[in-house]
Amino acid sequence: MAAARTPQGATGVGGDRGRSRGGGSGRLGGAVRSVGRALHLPVTGTARGIRKATHAQGAGESGLGKLIELHGVNGAGDMMITVALASTVFFSVPTDEARGRVALYLGITMAPFTLLAPVIGPLLDRLPHGRRAAMAGAMLARAFLALILAGAVSTGSIELYPAALGVLVSSKAYGVIRSAVVPRLLPPRFSLVKANSRVTLGGLLATGVAAPVGAGLQALGPRWPLYGAFVIFMVGTFLSFSLPPKVDSAKGEDTALLAADEKHLHGPHLKPVKRPGLRTVGPAVTHALGANASLRCLSGFLIFYLAFLLREHPMAGQSAAVSLGIVAVSAGVGNACGTAVGAWLRSRAPEIIIVTVVACVATAAITAAIFFGAAMVAVLAAVAGFSQALAKLSLDALIQRDVPELVRTSAFARSETLLQMSWVLGGAIGIVLPLNGPVGLSVGAAIVATGWLTTVRGLISSARHGGGPRTRVA
Repeated sequence: MAAARTPQGATGVGGDRGRSRGGGSGRLGGAVRSVGRALHLPVTGTARGIRKATHAQGAGESGLGKLIELHGVNGAGDMMITVALASTVFFSVPTDEARGRVALYLGITMAPFTLLAPVIGPLLDRLPHGRRAAMAGAMLARAFLALILAGAVSTGSIELYPAALGVLVSSKAYGVIRSAVVPRLLPPRFSLVKANSRVTLGGLLATGVAAPVGAGLQALGPRWPLYGAFVIFMVGTFLSFSLPPKVDSAKGEDTALLAADEKHLHGPHLKPVKRPGLRTVGPAVTHALGANASLRCLSGFLIFYLAFLLREHPMAGQSAAVSLGIVAVSAGVGNACGTAVGAWLRSRAPEIIIVTVVACVATAAITAAIFFGAAMVAVLAAVAGFSQALAKLSLDALIQRDVPELVRTSAFARSETLLQMSWVLGGAIGIVLPLNGPVGLSVGAAIVATGWLTTVRGLISSARHGGGPRTRVA
């Protein structure tokens, strides 16, 4: 029995050793898995958080969540290209030379873009069944143009300008298509204003994240932000096809005309048109569009004018880059706050909101011109960003309210084209003005005041009549 116990004890010892080795292996495997989870958590946790936020309240089922994510990718890619071009065209040379180079850049890229912009919307109206492919094409085009720009920024070749023009046109095409897609992806009991605010806020957050990443890549070399843009836009190309198939549906759509009434129709539409749906968008929409155009013009003006003004006369105790960063952050925070407030207000009294915010911007611009200083410039940037976001969401609410669904998609696309042209005009004004703070901000105030005076009467009248007569559809 003793002999029998000995092997059993030996076996038991051996078994304990085997279990010990297995337990050690299990503990090691568990430790590896824990480390792996710890390393993946920042990525997977962030991804799950983003997906949860973008897909909330039915946005995941309707497809709006995927559009929000796609718009974030679009904003991040555009920011990478902006960082690379700004460093090449603006920061790398003295102020006087930079002004000439930026003017040349605007002349070569923005002038043709201004001519092409009115064509993009109507052209895309003719391709309603291929919107996902068109969005993917806009992403893919910018991906390969980023590679061309990567070679041009290091050599300073002339390819920089046509490639930059291609990026602008592709970005504009994406923006027009996005405006047309949002109404197709509304979740149940979801207003268009709320949907647009979510998409816009997603783009702003992605842009804010991409800006410091782009600056870090720029420190490695001028090509690296453009390589980053290439990767981001390639991801956007594949994400475009993940949108629901209903995005490509044009059922019930027609073309809108940006005229207040039939008396203002022009060209081939001078006479009443018998084609169903080819009618005007209504006086409230056209007045609101005029007010938004003045704000967008001010935005372009402030971007270019303050870029040169703060480089030549930075804020007290700060460098030019830090001064520009403070203004950019102020504008971004204001824009995000305006978007959030717009989602909260939804579509309540959009005419009154537009009249109020434009008046606030005009007041802020006049105050900044009189009491010119670093703090007032930052406040003006924040107020302008806030008001531009809120006014644009109010314009969306008016289009949803007054424009029939038959032509609503076209109205969004064409209004966005006009607003982009206004931004280009404001940027051109900012380039040619002398670098005198009070004088420049007085011009900015005059731009907004003109828009306010020309639209306030019509908007208030429309609000008093409850939006006026609805747009007629034959």
